[in-house]
Amino acid sequence: MLTGIFAGLAAGALWGLVFVAPSMAPGLSAVDLVSGRFVSYGLGALLVMALSRGARSVPTLKQAGVAVGMSVLGFSGYYLLLVLAIRDAGVEVPTLIIGTIPIWVMLLGKPEGLLWRALLPGLFLTTSGVVLMMMEGLSRTGSAGGQEFAGWTYWRGVGYAVLSMVSWTVFALLNSVWLKKHREVHATDWANWLGVASGLAALVLWNVLGSDANVLLAQADIAQAAIVCVATGLGSAWLATVLWNIASRRLSASLCGQLIVSETLFSLLYAFVWAGEWPVGIQWAASVVFVLGILVSIRAHR
Repeated sequence: MLTGIFAGLAAGALWGLVFVAPSMAPGLSAVDLVSGRFVSYGLGALLVMALSRGARSVPTLKQAGVAVGMSVLGFSGYYLLLVLAIRDAGVEVPTLIIGTIPIWVMLLGKPEGLLWRALLPGLFLTTSGVVLMMMEGLSRTGSAGGQEFAGWTYWRGVGYAVLSMVSWTVFALLNSVWLKKHREVHATDWANWLGVASGLAALVLWNVLGSDANVLLAQADIAQAAIVCVATGLGSAWLATVLWNIASRRLSASLCGQLIVSETLFSLLYAFVWAGEWPVGIQWAASVVFVLGILVSIRAHR
């Protein structure tokens, strides 16, 4: 159980990077950023599979089909929606909406043997943390005078964020069930298969909607953009998926859901570091409540 907990927290820390990626590569469109990230993920996964050179690393046709569907839910489709949400509504509100994923996964993934009274304290703390973060996000939006995040574009971004939240919630629940049912599949192999499927989907997406290669290469910050794509592809996708698969196999879906809170905490930390700012009091309070929620939930699942 302890290994699963640390793996889930580490996955959240790596996932948090994707929220600041659009700010670190402003020259890339949403499609270019998604494509670059998941092509990097796919290439890394192919390299690991090639080095493995075992029959175990090659999926069956049925496993490959499941991997394609799951990769859209949890990777290429989810992240495209998230990047579009950040583009239209800024970082704060989509981060808060994605931050409700732990609540939904906890509610929908509760083990049959776990009583609601044991789960409710952690659920209450997580919900309280989300509410505190939302209060700060709404106050910041209001202080912007309604100019930056106003009108149809803003609400379209909110819609994208809700869809991305639904997409990843479904992925988390189905992924947990699949891994527990197919214990013969190694966590790394499953991450590789998802990566190859995501990479192929990203290539198709880029060829249809992405920028011309010459336009991309002519950008002044193309080197930094490439580093962002590789870092989020290999770190926030491949390695994070391996760690999340370990957590999903060892822990219940509800406890895994609670551990996703670490993604919100680390995404806020990275955003503050990138912007050179310090959290305000309400954000510190929300972070403390989030940590308490994780600790209480771990104790309830023992």
